[in-house]
Amino acid sequence: MYKLGRLLSKITDVTTIVGGLAIALMMIHITLDIVCRFIFNTPIPGTITIVSNYYMVIAAFVPLAFAEQKDAHISVEVFTERLPGFIQRHLAGWCLLLSTVVFGLLTVRNWQEAIVKMNIGASIVQGDTSIVIWYTYFFLPIGFGLMTIVLFYKFVVYLTGARSGLDDERATPNPTAD
Repeated sequence: MYKLGRLLSKITDVTTIVGGLAIALMMIHITLDIVCRFIFNTPIPGTITIVSNYYMVIAAFVPLAFAEQKDAHISVEVFTERLPGFIQRHLAGWCLLLSTVVFGLLTVRNWQEAIVKMNIGASIVQGDTSIVIWYTYFFLPIGFGLMTIVLFYKFVVYLTGARSGLDDERATPNPTAD
């Protein structure tokens, strides 16, 4: 079980790096578009489409599981923080199962949509350029699918009490560094 958690951690680390690379490429692409637009009076064709359908989707959805692994998703605990600790733990554990089901359904539905877009060869025309976007629809089920796997793994760890193996250490600022 522990080794599976380590493997999931490595996979989520890779997807986070991919998300970070998408952000870096997006910044470079937009900067080049601005430079070309104002210096050479020739913008890069399809920048808006590429940024919104490639970079942003990858940056937002592919690394979702990393945030779950680190317990870094936003949560509001106004009511539950007043409950006894053992109830909080069990409530959190069973919420993992509910979340697994929800993200599993999102994965399936987005996979179906990606297949539809692939079959019709979806593309967007921007200016005089046609940009193929059907394969970007597969980024959502990839992100949701990995999130589903991580949630299910965490639920099984909750049920069995096994050692997780997930790298759930959160990054915290060093208070002594200036």
